[in-house]
Amino acid sequence: MEFVYLSEEGLEKLKKELHQLKYVTRPQITEKVATARDHGDLKENAEYHAAREELSMVETKVQILQDRLARARVVNEEDISVDEISILNVVKVRDLKTKKEFSYTLVSDEEASFKEGKISIASPVGKGLLGKKVGEIAELKVPAGILKYEILSIGLPK
Repeated sequence: MEFVYLSEEGLEKLKKELHQLKYVTRPQITEKVATARDHGDLKENAEYHAAREELSMVETKVQILQDRLARARVVNEEDISVDEISILNVVKVRDLKTKKEFSYTLVSDEEASFKEGKISIASPVGKGLLGKKVGEIAELKVPAGILKYEILSIGLPK
């Protein structure tokens, strides 16, 4: 079984999403199915079939979330090292070609959000940074080619 590593915030987000789907969304769609069923012939009832399809998608999402929660392991701040890059580290890097500096927080796929500066440890950049130390150069194989990042600092999430 492969674990899903999450922050406390990420775990709570998954729990809230699952709760919303199970206790709000699913009952609403179940009601739509029942209402559409009452409209008569099910063979030609597009509303019924659309509602059933929607319910099926919600059920699948519920199963996926339940599986992730069952495999979830919360990573606490005291478990995070700043000696080398690992999950939940905040990493400051400098692109050696453009001289631009970037700051990323390495997270699981479930918590990744480029807009928030959170990149997945499974992404090409995330994989390339894992295990590196301050001062090292990371050569990252990305679809556009190879990026060379100098590791400037490794910190803890705020």
